[in-house]
Amino acid sequence: MAGKKLPALNSSSMSDISFLLLTFFLMVSSINTDQGIQRRLPPPADPNQKPPEIHKRNTFTVLVNMNDNLLVNGEPGDINSLKDRAKEFLGNPNNDPTLPEKDEKDIPLLGKIQVSKGVISLQNDRGTSYDMYLKVQNELTAAVNELRDELSREKFSRKYVDCNDSQREAIDKAVPVAISEAEPKNIGGGQKAGGGK
Repeated sequence: MAGKKLPALNSSSMSDISFLLLTFFLMVSSINTDQGIQRRLPPPADPNQKPPEIHKRNTFTVLVNMNDNLLVNGEPGDINSLKDRAKEFLGNPNNDPTLPEKDEKDIPLLGKIQVSKGVISLQNDRGTSYDMYLKVQNELTAAVNELRDELSREKFSRKYVDCNDSQREAIDKAVPVAISEAEPKNIGGGQKAGGGK
């Protein structure tokens, strides 16, 4: 008795199924991406030029210890209020004598503008987690971005990102990125600081 011939498997459709499965897994899988900070660094300082003297009222000090706790101007701080505190410091909307001085500058497209002399001084411990470092940087950058956005809406009736190059350049001069970052050192975890996480 002759055996029945079994039907052969269509191998071309197997490659199609494999490709579809691979595509499905690539679409639903989460892939870790690198995180970083987008910021243009200032040009190197002239070694022959004496650094300007900064008054205490013009400095907003942020320390992050090895336990990821914040100390803001010598007091325990919280990551959730850091942006608003930095924004108030840089903007000094009520000309508070304990907040930064302002210089009047004549900026093209804006006219005479009060520019803050405030500088944010950031210091991290060597043991600070990279996640906390990024959170602090993001909050401080967000403070600058919001101030720029507010001035842009006031002067040009549009968001900062919607401005043309010359308008953005004018806003950048009026609200500079004044964040000074010191090299990490051992601050320790013994300081009494607020919840950082």
